[in-house]
Amino acid sequence: MTTRYLVDTNVLLRFLTGQPLNQAEATKKLLEDAAAGEVVLEVSPVIAAEAYYTLTSFYEIPRAEAARKIAALLRRRGVKVSDSVQVFDALDRLQRTNVGFADAFLAAGAAMESVSVASFDRDLDRFDDIERFEPK
Repeated sequence: MTTRYLVDTNVLLRFLTGQPLNQAEATKKLLEDAAAGEVVLEVSPVIAAEAYYTLTSFYEIPRAEAARKIAALLRRRGVKVSDSVQVFDALDRLQRTNVGFADAFLAAGAAMESVSVASFDRDLDRFDDIERFEPK
């Protein structure tokens, strides 16, 4: 049976930033093991969101670049993403639109399910494939 790990944000960040070097190298080895089919690495949407937030705020990586880097990492062989279609759609939206991860993830889900979003946040109006419902 293949070993399965739920991955924490700090593991993703070590690989994406290369810092600290010893942990980045250990993460690279873990990803190589996943690519070889020795382990499965599972990433939740919350972890992807936290990685995005940390890259853009603490590391000051531009939003679109951060979204591209995370998407590329999550597409690696041996990495499994919970709600993957919605997460990848959200990451794509982040590359095209200046909104937060939560809004992009919510918009991706609304588009997938063809439902409106109840929100006071007008940032959601930037997506032409969803409708925002503002409670009155």
